[in-house]
Amino acid sequence: MATISSLGVGSGGLDVKSIVSQLVTLEKRPLDALKLQATTVQTKISAFGQIKSLVSTLSDAASKLTSVTGWNGVSTMSSNSTAVSASAAGGTLPTSFSVSVQGLAKAQAQASGVLMPIGGMLGTGKLRLELGQWSVSPASFTPRSGTPVELDVTAEDTVASIASKINGASIGVTATVLTDPATNSERLLLKGTGTGQSAGFRLSVEDDDGSTGDDAGLSRLVDGSMISQYAANAQATVNGIAVSSDTNTFSNTVAGVTFKALMVTEDVVDPATGNVLVRGSGPSEITVAKDTSAVQQNIDAFVKAYNDINGVLSEATKYDAGTKAAGLLQGDSTTVSLQNALRTAVQSVSSSSSVFTRLTDIGITLQRDGNLEVNTAKLSQALDQPDQVKAMFRGVDVMSSDGVAVKIKAVTAALLGNEGFFKTKNDSLQRMLDSNTANQSRVNARAANVEVQLNRRYSALDSKLSSLSALSAYVGQQVTTWNKSSG
Repeated sequence: MATISSLGVGSGGLDVKSIVSQLVTLEKRPLDALKLQATTVQTKISAFGQIKSLVSTLSDAASKLTSVTGWNGVSTMSSNSTAVSASAAGGTLPTSFSVSVQGLAKAQAQASGVLMPIGGMLGTGKLRLELGQWSVSPASFTPRSGTPVELDVTAEDTVASIASKINGASIGVTATVLTDPATNSERLLLKGTGTGQSAGFRLSVEDDDGSTGDDAGLSRLVDGSMISQYAANAQATVNGIAVSSDTNTFSNTVAGVTFKALMVTEDVVDPATGNVLVRGSGPSEITVAKDTSAVQQNIDAFVKAYNDINGVLSEATKYDAGTKAAGLLQGDSTTVSLQNALRTAVQSVSSSSSVFTRLTDIGITLQRDGNLEVNTAKLSQALDQPDQVKAMFRGVDVMSSDGVAVKIKAVTAALLGNEGFFKTKNDSLQRMLDSNTANQSRVNARAANVEVQLNRRYSALDSKLSSLSALSAYVGQQVTTWNKSSG
């Protein structure tokens, strides 16, 4: 059998390769339509994926309008936020109160006596640190329950290395070293990491020289030491009633409200002379009120989410009579049904509110192009009755199915469900794509088979023509020879 590379050579005039190629191309012509169909199906799958994402966004927006927390927004204001800041949890009842700050929360600060020379050895033994509470007058210490932390001090330890050991122990006390090159001396400075009366600490030593009350050996760390600041709670009054907190944040003092003391607001008076040392800023007035701005933002987000879907669906299903161009999904009945279902949902009626029953009542109207439009003034007026707007959107309670947003949520949930619209549509389009792929494979297989048969037949013809050509040449030569012999 002649090979493809030699097709047409024998005959000298029959281009078998070109003939077969053209015939195979004709055999593959159905692929053009199939490939176009596959591209269209892929585009539809992508389009429905986009629409599904937009419906999911609408579902989330509707959920915020059915959630209790979405309607419990409150605003909190302080008349002097540099002195007292405040915040309130959603659902906190409107209230107001006055806060005066007498003292901020403090951490204990302590310094050892002067230690000489800088970098010198201190002696050996153990350091003991206990957390607890000091009573200032008379001074006494009540340790917390638990085992004190003990640190071994060796002959090679200096003030700096002892500070490192304290910091490395992470025991609620930090250490640093204060040096004075002029006197070649240093001090060990300690400070608690927490504030409040119960965040105090006590440093003691077990000196290997047998004495813990002198200025020799390791005892020097406690002999002559002083507490420059005792751990203390923040002190304030709320409407004149004294309150206390171990930090500057008061989170359980007023129900639902957290306020933070940032500075002392009362006059600081010299107890000896009665003179005012620091003039305070005076009480801060804290006000908690309902905040409808978050609700309005949620409604605006809902309207935008709906309009985004409507815009995509309208573009995909339109027909331009002027250009005679149809949208990708024009004529797709399931898409039209989806569009109608969403429009019906946003026009649903609720009987849970005695004032508002539908979106139009609060200034949200459906336009001719299918988009929703918000009358801001009317919506703002409706939000003066937030409980009525809430009832219209979410019903009377969490189990209600009557609210407008609840009904929209139900529609979107059904569309997005495992057996919903988008799952069914995607499965249908995927089957079409699979069928198209199978059809393309069949066309290619049939064309390959035809190519083999055509190559075989035209190769045989080419071989036959080659033989006839050789015979013709031979006969011609014989005739010429005969003519010469006859002459």
